[in-house]
Amino acid sequence: MKYRCGIFDLDGVLVDTAKYHYLGWKKLADRLGFSFTVQQNEALKGISRMAALDLLLEIGGLGDAFSQQEKEQMAAEKNGYYLEYINQLGEEELLLGVTETFERMRKARIRIALGSASKNARLILKRLHIEEYFDVVIDGNLVKKAKPDPEVFTMSADRLGICYSQCVVFEDSLAGLQAAKAVGMTAVGIGERENLRIADYICRNVGEFVWEQ
Repeated sequence: MKYRCGIFDLDGVLVDTAKYHYLGWKKLADRLGFSFTVQQNEALKGISRMAALDLLLEIGGLGDAFSQQEKEQMAAEKNGYYLEYINQLGEEELLLGVTETFERMRKARIRIALGSASKNARLILKRLHIEEYFDVVIDGNLVKKAKPDPEVFTMSADRLGICYSQCVVFEDSLAGLQAAKAVGMTAVGIGERENLRIADYICRNVGEFVWEQ
């Protein structure tokens, strides 16, 4: 198939900011008095900040303990921790194959989009010096529905005027893969098959994907 667009998640696909999300959530969990492991953090990948907070509180047995206002304050607190970490980001933290993939896509005239739940996406792209590659950036500030709803991906394709079947989505989360497949996009899982069983293809990094399938 001839693909016309690649839509990339951010965390865990282009840069390993997932570790900073984990450290931010863990710091909040520590303050609330319960432990939070790397394994438990897998369930928080690819979803909105408030949905992730709800899961965190369930893990800590505090699902119904706080008002909406208190939860919004906690989400902001976690984001503050996260911003402290990502403000130290540099382009050396780009994951393997990213720049080379974008250069190949440019030469092949394949459009490049970001489809991320992160509300800090533009800051991260700027810190990594890759914002110039993107034809469109759809992030958590633009969408109303979190993955596994496909809104972040359909909005990317719609703005570029490209049909969904000609789009490839690169994701490291199950929720993101579900979103891509729900609208007929090719779903490429970045990581291990055991965590991403529904992916059409599995790659260790974005550079491994073969565009002409």
